[in-house]
Amino acid sequence: MEKLTAASPEAQSADLVAANIEQLKALFPKLITEGANGVAVNVDVLKALVGDATVTDADEKYGLNWHGKRRARQLALTPSTGTLRPCPEDSVDWDTTQNLMIEGDNLEVLKLLQKSYAGKVKLIYIDPPYNTGKDFVYPDNFQDNIKNYLELTGQIEGGQKISSNTETSGRFHTDWLNMMYPRLKLARNLLRDDGAIFITIDDNEGFHVRQMLDEIFGQENFVANVVWNHTKQSKNDERYFSRHHNQVLVVRKSERLENFRFDRTEENNRNYSNPDNDPRGEWRAGDVRSPNYRETLRFPIVTPSGKEIPPPDNGWRWSEASIKEKIASGEIVFADDEARIIRKIYLADQEGRTPENLWLAEFAGTTRQANGELKELFGDVPFDTPKPVSLGEKTLTLATDTLAQDLVLDFFAGSGTTGHAVMAQNAADGGNRRYVLVQLPEPLDADDKDQKVAAEFCDRLGKPRTIAELTKERLRRAGVKVKADNPDWQGDTGFRVFKLDTSNIRAWNPKPDDLEATLLDHQDHLLEGRSEADVLYELLLKLGLDLCVPIEKRSIEWLDVHAVGGGVLLACLAEKITHEQVEPLAQGIIAWHKELAPAGPAGKESTCVFRDSAFADDVAKTNMAAILQQHGIANVRSL
Repeated sequence: MEKLTAASPEAQSADLVAANIEQLKALFPKLITEGANGVAVNVDVLKALVGDATVTDADEKYGLNWHGKRRARQLALTPSTGTLRPCPEDSVDWDTTQNLMIEGDNLEVLKLLQKSYAGKVKLIYIDPPYNTGKDFVYPDNFQDNIKNYLELTGQIEGGQKISSNTETSGRFHTDWLNMMYPRLKLARNLLRDDGAIFITIDDNEGFHVRQMLDEIFGQENFVANVVWNHTKQSKNDERYFSRHHNQVLVVRKSERLENFRFDRTEENNRNYSNPDNDPRGEWRAGDVRSPNYRETLRFPIVTPSGKEIPPPDNGWRWSEASIKEKIASGEIVFADDEARIIRKIYLADQEGRTPENLWLAEFAGTTRQANGELKELFGDVPFDTPKPVSLGEKTLTLATDTLAQDLVLDFFAGSGTTGHAVMAQNAADGGNRRYVLVQLPEPLDADDKDQKVAAEFCDRLGKPRTIAELTKERLRRAGVKVKADNPDWQGDTGFRVFKLDTSNIRAWNPKPDDLEATLLDHQDHLLEGRSEADVLYELLLKLGLDLCVPIEKRSIEWLDVHAVGGGVLLACLAEKITHEQVEPLAQGIIAWHKELAPAGPAGKESTCVFRDSAFADDVAKTNMAAILQQHGIANVRSL
């Protein structure tokens, strides 16, 4: 029983403005739009409706426009002030895995990944919120998005809380578009030139996503709108149609994307045979007609006995010279009665099978199947609309290379299906694909009936009530299952966990009423409470290194020194370096650097980093830099 409160619609007087809007909308749907403050009237449309001659087409242009688009475009270009902090305690096989699970706002994470992963991702697969009125749509903050993220997820006090994007908000499509646009802009940068993005979506926003993709990637790079038959169960509560499909929009980065092919099956080959014992093997008859009318292709073909075969209405598929060559090679033969020609398409010449743009439930799986997969792993289903592993496997088969270490990105990770699919497909075909998943630690409310199962599951795990915790647990359990199902496979089922946070480098935020304290605090440029590992991985991001790059550690002069990527980066982040330690520490670093012999002439590609406040004074710092530079380590930096 619902309790009436002062905020309930039934307790309010009539909303005359809302009634007026509904009447206008019923008469003139194009008149109502979304503005900065919600529902608005399009004045230009109103003028046109009443025949106002002052309306011009000067500002008209083709494309998708909404309030906030310019700001959304700027948001994608604004640098992030955050970092990714390593969490080995949440990870699986931290020291050896090449997979990543990142907890945080995907906009900030995509920005932070730009230096390390730009142009390196082979496939992006995302299943974003469908904007059904129940989905959470992330409200970005142009001024301080990291603080906004920490407030929204309850990690610090203040700010707005997470809520769903309801149709009554007046900015229903606008808010969703403002969320998606900058993320897609940044995602494109991460794709390889031969990469592609697959997006599952439904009819609520499918049209808008297609227009956004055309603008961001270029209309010429649209590949397909695949119809995925996600359910076989009819829904009698639907008013007009029982919806049985979602869309999978496929867009390439550039024309360098290779052709998509599935492996051929017995079913695909059943139309091939070899009735005439052709030495080239099994074949099937192909079309000999031109798809379009061309007068130059309308000529008779003379048979060995002198008969003439008249051309089809549109003409033949090839020129007269080409047909003679194909007859001579045996690719074209005459029927026994010489009334027609037969073109042979040989099975041996077929490289796989071109995929169809209709993926039936039996082929790609259903949401009910996905629920069963989760139930097998969790004993319950803590997600509303998960995607089946088979859908991910089909996508991976088309868009990634089995033999390469192709990188797969999903920045709306949700239930973690993409990570599960990568592990399962690697086990199936011996691949070495890697994944990067990003998921917001969206809080779960046990009092919300739609989130109750998920929240209680987190309680049983002893973990915070967030979707990101469920994502990580799915990956752990999926890894165990994949190995159990494939005992001879020794592939990677681990993942490194990182969490979005403010930068380890202290920002200059002066206190006007106590500048002396501000200056004292700023003597150490690094935030208090941050570990050497925190700082080290921020350096990796800033220098554009992979977050799974090998890291070695050696004690030199009783201080920890880290060598990243075979010596491309050397870092000593000790809190104190004395005058007496400078010379032996520098010589130890130089010796180790020569031993590692990183790529690049005379070590010019190597960078060595120290904590600025660690040195006893500027003389010690200057001496350290001078010694290292004299021995070929030119880039010496301090934090």
